[in-house]
Amino acid sequence: MSDELERARINFIEGMSRISNFWGFPRAMGAIYGAIYLSPEPLSLDELVAQVGVSKGAVSTHVRQLERLGMVHKHFQLGVRKDYYSAETDFWKVVKNVLQEREKNEFARALGTVDESLNIVSSADSDNPELADFYKQRLQAMQRFFNTLDNLVATALALDELRLGTIQQFFKKQR
Repeated sequence: MSDELERARINFIEGMSRISNFWGFPRAMGAIYGAIYLSPEPLSLDELVAQVGVSKGAVSTHVRQLERLGMVHKHFQLGVRKDYYSAETDFWKVVKNVLQEREKNEFARALGTVDESLNIVSSADSDNPELADFYKQRLQAMQRFFNTLDNLVATALALDELRLGTIQQFFKKQR
């Protein structure tokens, strides 16, 4: 591989590492996806260890998470005991899967915390009613925001499903 292509590959992997970190995932997970994405052939765990420079255990853990998110796919090769991985290249599918995973975990946790805090404030027998009212207003505003955000994500995911269903129906009619 030419020096420029190698430099571009390393630059991309580092960029994916930063993006992964920005979205709250481990940097190594982004680097692994970047290495798999720019590979014309499926990669084994050993090849990923060599390319990304993290332990085999870390690569294995991150690849399983990427697989759960639908960002990589496992391939089997006859007569070879190793698993090989290729990248999902349909970015709408990747975004949808990441949003679904995040929506399930993070939004539910955040909403639960706000709801719980609001219940505590609402049932509190406070000697400072002004502060309790202030908390209640702020928590209700946050609750509305999280509910709106949750609804937006659910709508975006539903629209994607509707888009896919419409496209599938169109092609069924064409047959």
